[in-house]
Formats: sequence, C-alpha cells, structure tokens
Amino acid sequence: MLFSLLANIPPMLVSLFYADGMFSAFLNSLLIIFGIGLLLFLSTARTKKDLGTRDGFLIVTLFWAVLGTAGCLPFLFSPSLELSITDAVFESLSGLTTTGATVISGLDALPKSILFYRQQLQWLGGMGIIVLAISLLPMLGIGGMQLYRAESPGPVKDHKLVPRLAETAKALWLIYLSLTIACALAYWVVGMDVFDAISHSFTTIAIGGFSTHDASLGYFENPAIEMVAVVFMFIAGINFALHFTAWQRRSIRHYLGDPEFLFYAFILLFVSVITISVLYFSDVYSGLLESFTKGLFQVVSFATTTGFTTADFNSWPLFLPYILLYAAIIGACAGSTGGGMKVIRILLIFKQGFREVQRLIHPKAVIPVKLGKNAVTDRVIESVWGFFAVYVMAFMAMLLALLATGLDIVTAFSAVGACINNLGPGLASVAETYGHLSGTAKWILCVAMLLGRLEVFTLLVLFTPMFWKR
Repeated sequence: MLFSLLANIPPMLVSLFYADGMFSAFLNSLLIIFGIGLLLFLSTARTKKDLGTRDGFLIVTLFWAVLGTAGCLPFLFSPSLELSITDAVFESLSGLTTTGATVISGLDALPKSILFYRQQLQWLGGMGIIVLAISLLPMLGIGGMQLYRAESPGPVKDHKLVPRLAETAKALWLIYLSLTIACALAYWVVGMDVFDAISHSFTTIAIGGFSTHDASLGYFENPAIEMVAVVFMFIAGINFALHFTAWQRRSIRHYLGDPEFLFYAFILLFVSVITISVLYFSDVYSGLLESFTKGLFQVVSFATTTGFTTADFNSWPLFLPYILLYAAIIGACAGSTGGGMKVIRILLIFKQGFREVQRLIHPKAVIPVKLGKNAVTDRVIESVWGFFAVYVMAFMAMLLALLATGLDIVTAFSAVGACINNLGPGLASVAETYGHLSGTAKWILCVAMLLGRLEVFTLLVLFTPMFWKR
C-alpha cells in the first residue's frame, strides 16, 4: 500500500503539471496495487507474531520481487509505450534494483511523467524500501532487525548507527534525502533545467543510471554537469555509516581512517589514471582535458555501478571496456547504494590471499587478517569466500543460460555482469539497450538483477530444504 502511494502519486502530479495524458495510467496502477495490498493487510491484521530470521529473508526477497513486478503496471497502461509484460517487468525491476538496464528507446519523446516514474523507481530502490518499512514496523509492534540484517549490503550485518533501529532508518533517509537535494541544486546551477536536475539527482544518489535522454548525461555536452555527477556518484558509493558519523561529529577525519574507503578511492584513482592515459595516448579525443573528463566520468560511473554514459565506451581501444566492467564487478562500498561485490569483500580477499602466501613461508605462524587495527574473525573471512564462490557459480550458470539463447560470448558475459552487479549498460549489443534480447534472456537477467540486489545469499537461501524445515 505504501509503495502504491509513493510510486504513483508524484508521477500523477507531474502528469497534471505537464498535461501529458498519463494521469489515468498512474491512477489505475495506484488503485490496483493499493487494493491488493489492502486485501493482504486485512487478511493478516489480527495476527500478532514476532518476525524470525527466516521471515526476514522471505519478506525482503518478496519485497523486491513483488514490488518490482507491481511497478510494471504504469508501463503497461501507458498509451505512449508498447511494451510486453516481459519488457515492462524488466524495466520495473531494473529501476527498483537500481540496475539501469533499459529496454526502452526514444526516451526524449516520452511523456514527462513516465520519465519521472523511471527515475523515481531507482530513487526508492536505491536506499531500499525495506529501510523505510523498518522505520514503520515498530509502530505496528513488529521488530525490524531481521529485515535489516537481510537487506543491509556487505559482510557485516549487525552494525547499527544509533541504538534504535527505526532511528537508524530515519537517519539514513535524512542523509539520503539531503544528498539528493544537494545534487539536484548542483545540477540546476551548472545548466540543467529543473525537471532534468531533479530526475538525474534521483538516479545519481541511488547509483541507478536511468536518464531522461537516450544519450544519458552525454545529451547535455557539458563538462560541468559531468563533474557534478562524478562528485555525487563518488559520495553515494561510500558507506552511509561514514556519512552519518561525519554528520554527527561535524568532521571528515574518520573517512581517512576507514580501510574500505581508502581502498575504494585507490581503485577509482588507479583505474582512472590508466583509462585517461590510454585515451590520451591513443588520440581518441582531441586533447588531455577531454580525455580527462570523459575517462574520469566513465570510470566513476562504472566503478560505482551507476551506469551513466557520456561517450561510446564500447569502442574505446585496447582493454578499456573490460577494465570498466571489472571495476563494476568490484563495485562500491558496503552500506552504500551501489552494487557489485563490494569493495570490502575484495579487500578481505586480497588480505586473505596475501596471508596464505605468508603461511607458505611461515607455516606455523599466527597471522591475523586486519582491517585497520582490528582483526577480522575467520567466520567473516569464510563468509566472504563463500559469497565469492556462490557469486562465481551463479554468474557462470546465467552466462551459460544466456549463451544457450543464442547470444555471443561478449554480449552474454557483459549482460550478466551488468545485471548481477546492478550496473546497467553492458558491452557489444547491450551497450545501449536490452530491448532486442529474447524474452527468455530478459527473464534470466531479471533473476540476475534480484541476485545482485539481494547479494546472492538472501535469494538463494530460499531454495534450500533447510530453510523450510521447522
């Protein structure tokens, strides 16, 4: 019921303002989703039970699957779009999971309300509707910690910024909203109109990548807009717990003491230097300044899994398209709105690998893996390696499934990589749109989006016999 109101009322107001004839499509969507939600609510209103761990995993998964599916209704009801159910569900899931892969072309000619709806889907999904729900669950007498553990990205699930979980959710939303407003104002100051500034601030802070134009941010041909996007994509890719601490202490010193943040910044700097150098020395662009702006923007966009584009990165020379995709696989920080495997996991895998090399030299030595000054328990290391193993197996299974639909290896590999890491644009024939793929391929990629958003385990645990045993 909450989703029906949040997702449909703002586009209805946009439709009225621009008189684009889409009001009834959103009204019908609102009534249908609200009606179904009300029936489900009334059927369980008298049940008073605490949520268990299993309930948390099931509810989180159903939130994304059910709401992602329900979000397709405005696309189906829109007279300006001719989308099949498969395409509409794909677009909706891509929005809510902040993937940014699209099956729609001709965005510039679409009604403003539909464009706004796509952007807003990503904004709602970016922080997680679950977090918003957590802030309301205590009012209903239901504890929300189980949902928080299932939804929170990264290997450590129990950290709360403030003692009460509802306060944690509200603090995160306040930071999220403040960053969105600041981003919209910055876009407006450097040249975007109000509609585009608000719309793109939604998908920048959500690290989503949807745009109101087919050419994405490249439509504006404005380096200042690109640099504003770089700044806010970088900020949104940082663990929001660090933002909360900065806001609470009025200090930014703790950023420099966080190992994940430092490794995140190092990855972006390292890949940016390589990309800019190759672009400059290959004479892809006219000079160093253009190579710098195009290279830096595309690296930050991919490494944070946002997916905005300002250049034809797919035709860049040598290994550049692939290093961008690998950067997206690493992804943003845990606790951010980004996708990917998360920087902290990659950092722990490197540290564990280095420890194994040291053990070859000193077999009996006790060598702890540390993040900063704190030792990481073996249980966390095992969890990270378990995640990596399952991630690789899921990736390979979906890659083989896509190859079975007739796609070439580069398209299939990059499509799975782009969707399971919630990036959006891939390589080869999926660099711009996924509309030409078969229905089977799109459903496979829908599963990949959900796996990425739910960090693999949360979804796969539902398919184990142990989960359903009492």
